[in-house]
Amino acid sequence: MTGTRGRPRHRVRIVTVVAVSFLLLLVAGAGWVYLRLNGNISTFDADGLSKDRPGAGAAGQNVLVIGSDSRSGDNASLGGGEGDVGRSDTAFLLHVYGDREHAVAVSIPRDTLVDIPSCRLPDGGWTNEQQHVMFNSAFTVGGSPKGNPACTQNTVERLTGLRVDHTVVVDFAGFSAMTSAVGGVDVCVPKDVYRGDLNPNLGSRGDLIFHQGRQTVSGQKALDYVRVRHGIGDGSDIGRIQRQQAFLSSLIKKVRSQGFKPTTLLPLADAATKSMTVDPGLGSADKMLSFAMSLKNIDLHDMKFVTLPWRYDGDRVAIVQPDADALWASIRADRTIDGKDAGRKGAGSGPSPSGSVSGAGVKVSVRNGTTVDGLAARAAASLKSSGFEVLDTATVGSQDESGTVIEFGSGEAGNARTVARLFPGAFVRGADISGVVITLGRDYADAPSSPPSPSPSGTPSGARSADDDPCANLSYG
Repeated sequence: MTGTRGRPRHRVRIVTVVAVSFLLLLVAGAGWVYLRLNGNISTFDADGLSKDRPGAGAAGQNVLVIGSDSRSGDNASLGGGEGDVGRSDTAFLLHVYGDREHAVAVSIPRDTLVDIPSCRLPDGGWTNEQQHVMFNSAFTVGGSPKGNPACTQNTVERLTGLRVDHTVVVDFAGFSAMTSAVGGVDVCVPKDVYRGDLNPNLGSRGDLIFHQGRQTVSGQKALDYVRVRHGIGDGSDIGRIQRQQAFLSSLIKKVRSQGFKPTTLLPLADAATKSMTVDPGLGSADKMLSFAMSLKNIDLHDMKFVTLPWRYDGDRVAIVQPDADALWASIRADRTIDGKDAGRKGAGSGPSPSGSVSGAGVKVSVRNGTTVDGLAARAAASLKSSGFEVLDTATVGSQDESGTVIEFGSGEAGNARTVARLFPGAFVRGADISGVVITLGRDYADAPSSPPSPSPSGTPSGARSADDDPCANLSYG
């Protein structure tokens, strides 16, 4: 395969689960629609998911969205990938915050170098772990025409430390049909683009396919817009990701602006569900509607699109640390990318310093997971000063914890979230325990004063809202 800056692979690179979810919410009152949509939805085998998964977070939910370049069926005529193996060319992790009023979609560049854990093959066997390989190769494990979404989900969970609640795969044909069903999507092109820019192997400039300025695209034209790389923007895959994020923003805005119009919504829902392969947890119109309900109060301004912090590594993409870990830690703690705590309905301020967090009525046990003497007592003092009731302190047997972990039992998610405000970046997860237990890691020992919420370099400044004007910033092309 060629690298990010090598010969382009002309594949669709945008998916529309968010728009589909809003759509299903709009058609909720039409019961007859369910019968039709239920017959469209395909699911993948969840047996391929790892048995060693991150625990559930204290708030919010995570949805992995994958764009497939499969050339099977109607996709072949639209310019899909070569061969019979399904490949992914777009992926983003959508986090819907606990207040159900904010969301962020983090794009993961296809050529990002990652470790791929053991994945299930079609014959039931499992692969060996792969190290330092391209992220999009996870989808090809097993050589199936439909790809391997479970393997990609395993890889994302390994990469982020976040539990993925749902995974959705969307293909070429569905993307094309959806953009046509809404009557096209507004885009902005900084300069004229020719057929040779879409396909440098053409050998000539070719016909004009996009004129400079604002325009509406749909169907094949929309595919060309999100696929083109040369002659527009900075010519890189990263620049194309930014353009695709802008396109998805415009698509969501278009769907929401049209309101309840059955003549438009049914073709859109039909096209979307026919093109989607989902995990069993989203395998019916009812289940998709339930997910849509979690999005209905998100204002377009509060739906952000960002890209995993990155740098070039030859023709590949390397992850920039500690920026990426800080981004995942913010999401794990249910903090928006501007540092605000979205874990509770109406929450409007970022992680507070020790004195301003109210722990009244919250009981917690503290464990020292390091060799630093007195760490549990120091954390206990901080908790008590904020009104928490510390039940006990202790040192765990294995004193080599690198990161702080907050575990909570049944009914304690809200209390765990309150505790987490004193420990920015802590990994919060459900467990088969009673109450709330915090195990302190080396990160707390190195920064016991609870530093301010991390702000990954390039992330907030590179974020765009779903309500941004497509012509507001032409740098992405």
